[in-house]
Parts: sequence; structure tokens; C-alpha cells
Amino acid sequence: MLAMEQPPPINLLLVDDEAALREPLAEYLSRQGFVVTQATSAAEARTRLREARPDLVLLDIMMPGEDGLSLCRHLTETVVVPTILLTARGEPTDRIVGLEIGADDYVVKPFEPRELVARIRSVLRRAAKGPAPATDDELFEFDGWRLDPLKRRLIAPDGALVSISSTEFRLLLVLLEHPRQVLDRDRLLDMVQGREAHLFDRAVDNQISRLRRKIEVDSRNPTLIQTVWGGGYMLAADVRRVREPG
Repeated sequence: MLAMEQPPPINLLLVDDEAALREPLAEYLSRQGFVVTQATSAAEARTRLREARPDLVLLDIMMPGEDGLSLCRHLTETVVVPTILLTARGEPTDRIVGLEIGADDYVVKPFEPRELVARIRSVLRRAAKGPAPATDDELFEFDGWRLDPLKRRLIAPDGALVSISSTEFRLLLVLLEHPRQVLDRDRLLDMVQGREAHLFDRAVDNQISRLRRKIEVDSRNPTLIQTVWGGGYMLAADVRRVREPG
């Protein structure tokens, strides 16, 4: 009998300036089967990211020099890698800020390592779902806009490439997969990030506002992403799947 092929190991990048936390955590995660690369600062993390792209980043917020929020923003806008923030700051507003800039989850120190492993696996499962099946050259087209779900590129009607964070990408993708359907905040949270107790409706509202500023002619009077009072949000446009020219 042929031996079953083992799945490739999951590579984590752990970024934390506190060796007393980072090193024991890296050892624990390694025992759970993860391959862990450590970085002591945002600058070192950027170097590690240039060398190899991890499957997920565990990122401390409060670090000397460039802080974790700044690096998280860079990750969501460029590398597009799942990110879990680790921090001692547990206020709701702090959590919302992290989620708004594109983090996939938020864990408050001190935490139970087993809970962190569960959250890592949950985030990776959501990331693995990805977009609906599409061929390599298939795009979503709506009101002159195009979204490439495989390359994660948003293209304006004039052909310009518009920067979009990973959270904005997932939110827009959900709306495109359910055009002219009212999606309430709870359902959007489920579909975009997974419903957790520390997620709040305001996080969805702010991401919708950011997305509107990028695709609406007038974000104060939106016509594409409409608010349905008492219901949620709806993409008020027809959506087609088209082949990329060329």
C-alpha cells in the first residue's frame, strides 16, 4: 500500500519583542506541529517576510519602534496573510481598531496557549475557504468595476488598480457573491471573519465606509453598497463573472 501523503507543515511568523513570552510560545507551537519563525521587531519581521511568506502571522501590538498596528496595516495592504494580534490591551475600542485595519483575530494577554492554537486553526480554516471556485482568468464585474478573486486585485472602471486591504477584499467578495441580497451585520461577520464575542457591529460599519470611499462616486450618498435600515447592507448592482482579456 502506498503511504498517504502528509500535508505540508503550517508556517507561523511570531513577532514579539518580549523573549520571556515569545520563546516559550514558539516552543509550545512547535510541539503542536507548527513551524515557527521568530522576529523581535517589525523591522525583523519585514526581513523574514521578504525571505518567505508564512501561512499566518502572530503579531504583538506594543513593540519599540514600529508598532504592531502599523505592521498589520502593511500586511493587509501588501502581503495579504492572515494575522492574529497579541496584546495586553483588552479594551473594546483597541480590539475594534485592530480588526478595522485588517487583522483576522485578536487575543488578549495573558492567554491560554491551547486557545491560541484553536484560534490559529479557525483563522486558517476561514482563509482556506477563499473565494468561490473560479478559473485562473475569471473576474467579478460590477458597474464597470472588476475584482480578481485569485490575485486579490480591485480594478476601477478606468483600468486603475485600487489598493484594498484583506478585510475589505473579503467583505467586497461576500457582497459580490450575494448581489441584491440584504446581509445583516451578524451574517457579514460570520462570512467575513467568523463571529467572535469580541467583534462588534461598528467594525462592519467602518469597513463598509472604507470600501464605499474606494468604489462609490460619492461615499456620502452611496448607490452601490446601500444601507438597509434595520437589516444591514446590500450590493445594489448586477454582478457578472467574466474572463480576463488576453
